[in-house]
Amino acid sequence: MNNRWWLAVMLLFLVIAGCGEGKVDRGAADREDIVIGVGWPLASRDEGLSTGVRLAMDEINAGGGVLGRKLRVVSADDGGSVTEGLAVAGRFAADPQTVAVIGHRGSSVSVAAAAVYEKAGIVMLTPGSTAPRLTESGYRYIFRMIPSDKRISERLVQYAASQDYGKVAILYTNDEYGRGLANAFEDRGKELGVETVDRVDGYTDLGDLTRLVREWRTLGCDAVFVAQVMPQAGVTLADLKRAGLDMPILGGDGLDSEQLANMTGNAAEGTVVASIFDPTEGRDDVGNFIRKYKAKYGEIPGKWAAQGYDAANLLAEAMRAAGSARPSDIAHALRQTRGWIGVTGSHTFDDSGDVTDKPIVLKQMTSGAFQYLKDKGD
Repeated sequence: MNNRWWLAVMLLFLVIAGCGEGKVDRGAADREDIVIGVGWPLASRDEGLSTGVRLAMDEINAGGGVLGRKLRVVSADDGGSVTEGLAVAGRFAADPQTVAVIGHRGSSVSVAAAAVYEKAGIVMLTPGSTAPRLTESGYRYIFRMIPSDKRISERLVQYAASQDYGKVAILYTNDEYGRGLANAFEDRGKELGVETVDRVDGYTDLGDLTRLVREWRTLGCDAVFVAQVMPQAGVTLADLKRAGLDMPILGGDGLDSEQLANMTGNAAEGTVVASIFDPTEGRDDVGNFIRKYKAKYGEIPGKWAAQGYDAANLLAEAMRAAGSARPSDIAHALRQTRGWIGVTGSHTFDDSGDVTDKPIVLKQMTSGAFQYLKDKGD
């Protein structure tokens, strides 16, 4: 075990042993900045999350801040790993000014870090972690503003059923995200008449994958569901094409990345993936967000920029509703939120901290670019 692992374990032990909102009155000062942390794989897989947060906070502060106080963001790179994520969570927990954290991206990271934030009395609002287990522990400070694997899988199963994909093979990664998505797809498929004829958590080499593709054909498979994240998913799609796969591919939100086309060439052509941001929706607030983001950063925002923008605004709105920056009050206000509309859609939270009404959109890779599916029987 390396030194970083031991550091993460020690930080976790210290936080769980000694931190709690009863000992640190976070957010109580009436003149200090309100500190919101961002825990994300900033160097490797940021994809606009931090700039979306920054744009929202700049606008909020330009309008006078929240409760007469400025918002201040403190960002930390969690490296996309549990070890680094725990270290980041420990640093946020040790800072008495931190009232909330926007993060993390990976479900494995968030599930581990959630225990730290809960004990420390810090709100965690994750824009990216979909594993059902995250909100199944009875935590009061942990919230998810992206639909869970259960809802994402349900949407994809509905699409599969609408396309008469009666038999599907699942290729997944054996981690928190992959298992959760695969389980939810298989379970919901049983209810809607989409049978999982095979389920594998990887392959050893191209020969092994070629054998699997042949077996799927023999089983009468209609489509393949890939429950992985980029960049691994891109490699898998390229290998599937090399292995001779000629059936449709469905993917969870982990495949929703512009890197998909760049990494796989035409191997991703026709692939249908789930997403939670539709820049073509036509609402005024979506158009305004895209215009402002492009003016400031010189590019069109993707889903993570939109999620970051909404996360910061949602936390600010919760503070205004609560009339307080204390985490317990923020958490209560979030749990009472009904139909708050951001650029990614509606946000209503249930008692467990899950968003229940956020729309899930489908995108299809067409001629090397994503096209949004609308009113096509899906």
